Amino acid sequence: MAQVVVSRPVHGSFVCASAGSAKKISIDELKPSVLPSKFFRAKELQKSKRFLRNVTVMAKRSLRAEPEVLPVSPEDVPKSEEEFQHLRGMQLGDTAVGMWSKPTVRRKTKIVCTIGPSTNTREMIWKLAEAGMNVARLNMSHGDHASHQKVIDLVKEYNAQSKDNVIAIMLDTKGPEVRSGDLPQPIALTSGQEFTFTIKRGVGTDSCVSVNYDDFVNDVEVGDMLLVDGGMMSLVVKSKTEDSVKCEVVDGGELKSRRHLNVRGKSATLPSITEKDWDDIKFGVDNKVDFYAVSFVKDAKVVHELKDYLKSCNADIHVTVKIESADSVPNLHSIITASDGAMVARGDLGAELPIEEVPLLQEEIIRMCRSMGKAVIVATNMLESMIVHPTPTRAEVSDIAIAVREGADAVMLSGETAHGKFPLKAVKVMHTVSLRTEATMTGNETPPNLGQAFKNHMSEMFAFHATMMSNTLGTSIVVFTRTGFMAILLSHYRPSGTIFAFTDDERVRQRLALYQGVCPIHMDFSNDAEESFNNALSFLQKQGMVKEGEEVALVQSGKQPIWRLQSTHNIQVRKV
Repeated sequence: MAQVVVSRPVHGSFVCASAGSAKKISIDELKPSVLPSKFFRAKELQKSKRFLRNVTVMAKRSLRAEPEVLPVSPEDVPKSEEEFQHLRGMQLGDTAVGMWSKPTVRRKTKIVCTIGPSTNTREMIWKLAEAGMNVARLNMSHGDHASHQKVIDLVKEYNAQSKDNVIAIMLDTKGPEVRSGDLPQPIALTSGQEFTFTIKRGVGTDSCVSVNYDDFVNDVEVGDMLLVDGGMMSLVVKSKTEDSVKCEVVDGGELKSRRHLNVRGKSATLPSITEKDWDDIKFGVDNKVDFYAVSFVKDAKVVHELKDYLKSCNADIHVTVKIESADSVPNLHSIITASDGAMVARGDLGAELPIEEVPLLQEEIIRMCRSMGKAVIVATNMLESMIVHPTPTRAEVSDIAIAVREGADAVMLSGETAHGKFPLKAVKVMHTVSLRTEATMTGNETPPNLGQAFKNHMSEMFAFHATMMSNTLGTSIVVFTRTGFMAILLSHYRPSGTIFAFTDDERVRQRLALYQGVCPIHMDFSNDAEESFNNALSFLQKQGMVKEGEEVALVQSGKQPIWRLQSTHNIQVRKV
């Protein structure tokens, strides 16, 4: 039987206000009709009565209590709106108990899906979008420009016809990957066997294979550990000549063509952006993609070089750095400062560094991005087993939940959606796990130095207070933006309600699809502020995003004034 932890403190007896008196609610009244009788066995009932006796009648903020663990099976979860009616109005402490809380309809953590042979058709892209995809990733390590052009055109077609959903496009560069050469057939490597890698081209025998990197011999030393396919196989360097590296197999396996090679604790001395990458970047500029994910970034110089190039092209594309090499770790702060966001690429990171360091680095990178106001994506192996199996491992489910709790803007699927057997199921698992985790999170802490990242801009103060107001009143936030700045700033403060970001720029709308909690909507702005406000609220009501009589916090701030003076900023609370 599964266990659900009640993540909110429960203090106070439960009361119904009536004519100045307080009527105690019995256990039977609290018991949902859908829960099986075994849930309230005598022992649990006795514990519940004892718990109710020990607390006082109040509904106010109180000291944090130890979580109460209740046994629940999946069939116990209420599934319809009516089944929540008896819980409405019942406040436990300052907020509803996590176990009983109805999950937020709109998921906040975004999902990045890699598009490949399993998903590069019009039908599948539509289905992925409806299942929960927010960003379509193009992996330039595979496929050609023609196949990627087809995907870009399909995503843009979807965006053009969708009013309440939008998919961003991320182009992921191949980077300076070191790979083995082609083999006529896979080679079975066994422990203790001698095997050679050579920089000579076209070699592929049972005892020797080519490497695509001319300085490979110079980069490795005797005693280095070579990892194949991120650690699926490992070999130790025994000796080397001018053109070959002789190794002994430590952990064997099946070596196939074009396998990725890493040296434990070292990065290749190749440039982060190769000639192929520059061709792919130009392809992205021509197609107006939303993000670049730059592989194997070692220092901030690479980011500045790319941004200068994009500026010269007048291209409005954000740069996400992939943290996946040993050399990038000492330069984390400067790399993330120069970029627009970061991706925790755990595959190569775990190959170049001791694997036990990866979860610690993940937490540190997320914390650093949050404090600097940058988007952060957690990637690699999140649902790896679902490439071939229809259900995930429990460890994979926990991995997603941990990334959500640590504050990632997005979680990513790679082979699961690119060439896996169950791409839609993988997206749905990621959606439901993220949604359920968000429903039980007690509150989102703001990074202590977030304000420094935005240089104390006036909008920062308004984003903070808009978040506090939204959280206190339990409202969503409506913001109007031309550049996306204010919506991104609000996202980093992590308000409990959805951020409905209206923009008159389609490129901004697509870019905002990556940011946690932001629902971007395209709308042409009127010269009259009230008309635009009313149009926005009418749209939200028509799409079922807000209900009549519901309150929303409307924020007017940001770098570019809209219907306000340069020196004025304001927050309004309006009823729909």
